[in-house]
Amino acid sequence: MSQFIRARSEAQKEQRMDEIKSAAADLFREKRYHEITLKSISERLGWSHAALYKYVGTKEEIFLELCADTRAAYMASLLSAYPEGCSYSLDVLAQVWAEQLSSHRDYLAYSDLLFTIIETNVSAERLAEFKRDYYRDQSQLIERFKTNLGIMPHRADQLFNSVLFHAVSVNGWCTENPLVAQAMEIAGLTPCIPDFKEEMRDFITMCLEYYLRP
Repeated sequence: MSQFIRARSEAQKEQRMDEIKSAAADLFREKRYHEITLKSISERLGWSHAALYKYVGTKEEIFLELCADTRAAYMASLLSAYPEGCSYSLDVLAQVWAEQLSSHRDYLAYSDLLFTIIETNVSAERLAEFKRDYYRDQSQLIERFKTNLGIMPHRADQLFNSVLFHAVSVNGWCTENPLVAQAMEIAGLTPCIPDFKEEMRDFITMCLEYYLRP
């Protein structure tokens, strides 16, 4: 909990936003998204509701920032793990890529909310900034795959998105949900939950073989 002191400089405003994002991320690890409110975020910070409103108007604005931060971390990490000129075999590349996804499951969790929830309650200007940054980073990865694998750009784009969207889905499948567990128990069913990293490694291998076909 931090005492609220109104920011006077850009650096101070960034610090306040970092505090807001940290509080929201902590709550997201503890609660379902719909249970988190601006009031609960301001209470976690020890601020008044009015103080929080000086920086954000909706909780979706905060979660868009969290999605942007974690996306940038994931893409930078993948670029670092798969440097230009790298000649990994497809099996090794699949393993490396799966490890990067496994290390950035927070990004996948935010992405699961992105299209249907987060993007519905933010300004067009902020969303445009998010989209510009996303496609800039994606272009770097597509160029990396094109250079290292000799794959056409449109096929590299399909490869990247196929892996990402499947990872988002599998992450949701592998994430513990007490309500689902209770429902399965009532229904007399035994859940079959895969190992995230193994599932993604096998899927990435399949995608690489498919998209690299002549």
